[in-house]
Formats: sequence, C-alpha cells, structure tokens
Amino acid sequence: MIRIEDADRVRTLTLDRPEALNAFNEALYDATADALIDAAADPAVAVVVLTGAGRAFSAGTDLIEMAQLNSGTKVKGRHGFGGMVDRVQAFPKPFLVAVNGLGLGIGATVLGFADLAFMADTARLKCPFTSLAVAPEAGSSVTFPRLIGRQNAMWALLSSEWLSAAECLEMGLVFKVCPADELMAVTMRHARILAAKSIPSLIEAKRTVLDGLGDTIDRARRREDAAFGRLLGRPANVEALTAFAERREPDFAAIDAREA
Repeated sequence: MIRIEDADRVRTLTLDRPEALNAFNEALYDATADALIDAAADPAVAVVVLTGAGRAFSAGTDLIEMAQLNSGTKVKGRHGFGGMVDRVQAFPKPFLVAVNGLGLGIGATVLGFADLAFMADTARLKCPFTSLAVAPEAGSSVTFPRLIGRQNAMWALLSSEWLSAAECLEMGLVFKVCPADELMAVTMRHARILAAKSIPSLIEAKRTVLDGLGDTIDRARRREDAAFGRLLGRPANVEALTAFAERREPDFAAIDAREA
C-alpha cells in the first residue's frame, strides 16, 4: 500500500497502488495516517516527502469502495479519510509533496497542506467535486484561496477542469515544476537542505507560520463535511456516480430541472 524509505533524515512515503492509480481506499488512508504518526514521533526523521508510484500521484478516493461504504457493504478503516487528513494537517515537521503524475480529489487538495510542493511537467491536477455533484474537501475551501487567491481557487474548485503543471506553478499551487525524470532529485535536494537543520527549530518555525490557520481550517472542514453530507446520495450525485461507472458525461441539467 505504501513504501517507506529513509535517507539523510528524510522519510519518503510512496503511495503504492499503481494498478488503481494510487486511489485511496480505507487501507491506504490508514497506512498513510500511520506512516505520518510514526514519522512525527521518530527523532531520526526531520522531513517527510509524499509521492506516488507509477504514472499517477493519486486518483483521489476510490469511488468503488466509496459506493460500498455508502451502501454499508464495506467497513470503514481505523483512520479513514478524515483521520488521514487530520494527520496531514497536524504533521509538525516539514511536509513536502512530489506530484509525479495525475492527481484528483485528495490527490490535489493535499497540496493545501504541503510546505513545499514539486510537480512533474507532465503531471495534471483536478478537483472533481462539482463533476461528482459534491462539495470541496480537506480544508481546500480555506487553503486554496489563501494559497492561490480567490479566483484561482474558485476555478480549481468549481470547474472540475484539469490544471496543467504550468498553470499550477503560475497560480502558486506548487513551488517548482521540473522534468518528470528530475522530480525526485529536485525534491530530495530541497528536502535534504531542510533536513540538515535542527528538528526542533523546523517544528517551531512551521508552527509560527501555521498556528493561526488551525481553527480556520477546522471550521472549514466541518462546513465542507456538512455540505458533502447534504449532497451525497442526492439525485445529482447518484447520476454522477452512475455516469462514471457507465463511462459517460452526467446530465445534471435534467436532474436540476426535476428538483427545481
């Protein structure tokens, strides 16, 4: 599910479900949360880098398993989506993300918590919430406007359009874009610079920057969860998931007309 490698006080976490484009099922959410808990507590780890195996960074939540969870045929994990996001949000040390390929949903919104984000020039990101007739997640309703400005955030969160690496760099969603075959080398070069510093200093410096955001993100996540809950299972969401399974575009106009 996840590969863990240590070098020079940098711990690299590689999402390892390439056959599913590293989509997060409950097991991967749990494994990632556990890995972050361990890295936070390990005095030999100064920096964490998150990346993906294969051609994807992460395709977001596994929609097949989501449907099973909603129908009650699948048991939730120990941490699940919310628990994993809790661990990312609370991670005290520098948290770097290397976007090696496509990223959707949490595979895009996790960048809102990245202290530094690097992206391959061939990678793309998408926040597909409106195409699934649901709402934003993972505090992105706060982290994205703060990071990239309101209008860029509105486009990213409302359009469900793909964002190229060049667009992500221009918006400020990522720190650097580089050729795909150089992504990890560039990321690790920056990670090692940070990892050579005092860990308590890194933790306190990060805290001074982010402490003021904590309550704001917590409130945003509660609002997002409530909005997601109001929309999940409604006709438009059912149409979106049915269209996804049938490999067609959803017809939201017809749904909206019936609900008007």
